[in-house]
Amino acid sequence: GVGVSSGQVVLRLDADMLVYREHVESQMRWHHLIDYGVALGHKLFVDFDPAAMTPEYVRDEVAAGRADRLFDRESADPHWVERLIGQHDRLRTAGRLSYKVFIGATGSLHRSLFDAAGGMAPELVLGGDTEFAYRVAQQGAVFVPDLDTSSWHLGRSQMQTRRDAGTRYRSPYVSNRVPDFHLRRKRPDRQWEVPLVDVVVDTAERTLEEVDTTVSALLDGSTPDLRLWLLGPWSRLNDERRRPLDDELLDPRLVHETFRGDPRVRFVEEPPETDPRVPFRLFLGGGPALGPTAVADLVKEIDKEGAGLLCAPLPGATRAGDGLLRLERGSAYARARHLEPEAEGADLDRVVEETHGTHWIPGERFLAADEGEETPTVRPEVLQQRLDKALVEADRMRARAQRAERKLRWFTPGLGRRVLRRIAR
Repeated sequence: GVGVSSGQVVLRLDADMLVYREHVESQMRWHHLIDYGVALGHKLFVDFDPAAMTPEYVRDEVAAGRADRLFDRESADPHWVERLIGQHDRLRTAGRLSYKVFIGATGSLHRSLFDAAGGMAPELVLGGDTEFAYRVAQQGAVFVPDLDTSSWHLGRSQMQTRRDAGTRYRSPYVSNRVPDFHLRRKRPDRQWEVPLVDVVVDTAERTLEEVDTTVSALLDGSTPDLRLWLLGPWSRLNDERRRPLDDELLDPRLVHETFRGDPRVRFVEEPPETDPRVPFRLFLGGGPALGPTAVADLVKEIDKEGAGLLCAPLPGATRAGDGLLRLERGSAYARARHLEPEAEGADLDRVVEETHGTHWIPGERFLAADEGEETPTVRPEVLQQRLDKALVEADRMRARAQRAERKLRWFTPGLGRRVLRRIAR
């Protein structure tokens, strides 16, 4: 539908929506102000009897400005997104959560933003609105709830009438594509199609041991859904005759051979292009021994502050590239590039600081304890992560045991009676 249309703004309405007379005009006001805004229309769910209202009658009532009287507002059901909108000052304080309320039925955005996000994914039969909203957010969009007019959703939504079945279907499709999808967090031990973080590690002038210290800590850490990009002179590695132990490219060669078998590792000579689907990019040099929860802790810290850039200086660095953990929020940098297309480097960081803020924090908290040092007290949030993971595993094993018990009962008739007699004895 969007592909064959020609308007500057795309407004999506589900076929079972009945909007007030001012609904379209009200949303268009926002798009006159900014071209990276997303307007969300208000709606109420009502039971609908087609025989009770003719299309002609409804049309006349809407034209006369009486759409709000077609149904009883007191008996209508609000959408769950209204709670999130109300809790976060009309999304002013919602931060990264804003996209979660842009889930179809009624909403609009500039065609340029629609195209930049890649449009709707046709392979997602259900859950496509959530996934599309996430990609729009990754383009640096601002989500604006337009509450000055409303609409009626004729009948109940699928997620209201068949919530469990709908959630079961959507979960794997959305989880693979949306890193902060809440159901995905229940499987923290898994790798997904879209990683949570792209990690760029500079290996230039580093030894195998230095690179191994950093990369192995990342690969073995509590965040497996990451993608590593190792910067190095890989094109210079060839099969020409050389003295193996005196090779000037000995360390790059050993690094390449050490990690080339891991599917999460890529070898590049320049920092990779930004993947708009990935929410974060982490830059660091090879050498620092990161703690097992370092990536998760960095993401949690930048989300807590709502910042676009987090910088964590490391103690005892002897080279400039070793001295900083730099975590970038992809959506913040996308908006900065949209606002100032010519900005690069420090100038781009300045724009991000103006729009989202830059957060500085000491980097030692993200490092592993040295051998021989007394193990520091585990932080409460780390214990909570371990507990959540253990509870998920316990639920999985409990379900597996129940399935095994049902099979055992099926194949061994009378087993329950024999077990009860044995217990009675």
